Amino acid sequence: MTIQRMDNVLIVVDDLEAARSFFIELGLELEGETQVEGPSVDSLIGLKDVRA
Repeated sequence: MTIQRMDNVLIVVDDLEAARSFFIELGLELEGETQVEGPSVDSLIGLKDVRA
């Protein structure tokens, strides 16, 4: 079975760079990258001090 696509997956981690490296090692391909943070993101995710 091959993963066709992943969409809107939220995984809370302490080390974002380590998590990114882990998924790349699994063979997933990084298509783009951006950083979002602030009160509106905290509210949307339901956690405090979110950086994604």
